[in-house]
Amino acid sequence: MRVLGLETSCDDTGVALYDSEQGLLAHRLYSQTALHLDYGGVVPELASRDHIRKALPLIQAVMNEADTRPEQVDGIAYTVGPGLAGALLVGAALGRSLAFAWNVPCVGIHHMEGHLLSPMLEPNPPTFPFTALLVSGGHTLLADIQALGRYTILGESLDDAVGEAFDKTAKLLGLGYPGGPAIAQAALQGNRQRFHFPRPMTETRKTHGAHPGLDFSFSGLKTAVATLIQNQPLNPQLIADIAASFEAAAVDVLAIKCEWALQKTAAKKLVVAGGVSANQQLRARLQQLSQKIGVDVYFPRAQFSTDNGAMIAYAGYLRLAAGQHEPLQFSARPRWDIQELSAL
Repeated sequence: MRVLGLETSCDDTGVALYDSEQGLLAHRLYSQTALHLDYGGVVPELASRDHIRKALPLIQAVMNEADTRPEQVDGIAYTVGPGLAGALLVGAALGRSLAFAWNVPCVGIHHMEGHLLSPMLEPNPPTFPFTALLVSGGHTLLADIQALGRYTILGESLDDAVGEAFDKTAKLLGLGYPGGPAIAQAALQGNRQRFHFPRPMTETRKTHGAHPGLDFSFSGLKTAVATLIQNQPLNPQLIADIAASFEAAAVDVLAIKCEWALQKTAAKKLVVAGGVSANQQLRARLQQLSQKIGVDVYFPRAQFSTDNGAMIAYAGYLRLAAGQHEPLQFSARPRWDIQELSAL
């Protein structure tokens, strides 16, 4: 089965072609970072318009690279949510229209399920079941993954997602957008021990609730940075030290919560995906954790940590192969709980 995948949930236009026998045939990604840079964040209307401009040329480039004609495509997958409504509608309208024109089935994919499955594109892929940490600009959650579509959230952010905290802290420090890479780059020259920022919700493990201690809160960490710099001028070394100390605190929180989640689920595999999974300090810390407690940890390659069409094409292949497909009507789901997905 050969599936074309379209990703337009936010500010990246991703297109890929996946073949069930040959693997990933081709993929292209266009980033809108430069378009939104002056605004310090994504402007939804500008994002939607740029997806319209870029999607068809990228599809043609992927089809050419893979030497594939429309009649050789067996299905189309597109991101239907969560994300920016206008951006999602661009991909949904295009994906559904191409499926109608080419007379093939199509399927709408949950953006976070795409991230969740992205490490399966690697040479040594994980197998179900496993525990997952999904970390991006809009989401931070831990989940118990039993099979395709059988997902139980163990904990999630009660306020800012970790990627959002990186973006806001980078803005406070004048490091620009996107914040994750900017903080990581500045931190290379910084002292991680100079400032001890809080590790929210890790001081004591709560004993009440369905999943004690597995939720996240990152707004206080960002506020601690804002308070620190409120009455002092910034200089390059101070910025680097704050960035390094902030990164250390965020990574500590994620690692501690992963360890607690693995203790709860007794899983022997940890999958880490989403844009923040590209952070090298986080990868190193979770590799150390995996050796400490005897579990295997899996990451997507760096280029598939951020939004991309390959993960949507692969998730689409799995769901189309299981018999799922969409009717002629299409819609977008800007908010969509991953636990609402159907098990296949």
